Amino acid sequence: MSDVTADKTRDIVREHYAKVSTNATSCAPGCCGPMPAGQSKGLGYSETDLAAVPEGADLGLGCGNPNAIAGLAAGETVLDLGSGGGFDCFLAARAVGPTGRVIGVDMTPEMISRARENARKVSASNVEFRLGEIEHLPVADQTVDAIMSNCVINLSPEKEAVFAEAHRVLKAGGRLAISDVVAIAPIPAALQTQAAALAGCIAGAAPLEDIERMLAKVGFVDIRVTIAPRSAEIVDSWLAGASKFIASATIEARRADPNARNACCEPSCCA
Repeated sequence: MSDVTADKTRDIVREHYAKVSTNATSCAPGCCGPMPAGQSKGLGYSETDLAAVPEGADLGLGCGNPNAIAGLAAGETVLDLGSGGGFDCFLAARAVGPTGRVIGVDMTPEMISRARENARKVSASNVEFRLGEIEHLPVADQTVDAIMSNCVINLSPEKEAVFAEAHRVLKAGGRLAISDVVAIAPIPAALQTQAAALAGCIAGAAPLEDIERMLAKVGFVDIRVTIAPRSAEIVDSWLAGASKFIASATIEARRADPNARNACCEPSCCA
């Protein structure tokens, strides 16, 4: 994708989600909220999860629950790509506890303002929100244990750059825990050029095989892309028939750890 086209795509997405952050738009079909009542639970969030976050954090922007696959532990540093109102960040903050740290990155100033206000509501001292593009993360090298993202990477016009940046900031052995949409068949041409479909997490989905290839190219190992059990129900609720060409999926991968013990148990490699 050319720089001009990439910048135009980012402008479309930024403008749309700025309006979503202030409730100044009615959503086009897609994962851009607001969700129908009860749909967050359908994505894997519990009543306890929903009660634990400040009012206004859940903007209905997801297609899954990355916290459910992240395996977060106390004391870890977590990064959320496209953190929106901070919903997944606040859930992650509970998991990592006061000795851990959660960083949310979003390119929309209005979203960052909303997320910071949400953090103030609950005095979330272990959560911070940074303005930036996920293709150019404002995060130092090898400082993060786990990266989450919820239906955001499909919005990026430069997905390989996102994965390269994710690999850069992860510590050795660090992991990805992503919920996103992937293409499972060619997306109709009429939708590919439609701004509403792009902002609604439909037109920008990359083929599943391309996701796996990009992750491997930038250095990830243990790559798993798994279609969600309720995928058809989720994406068809955005746009009737969308499940014919896109699917909600979990994307998991790990940055290799050169110091990890070899799984081999021969004397030559287990000494």
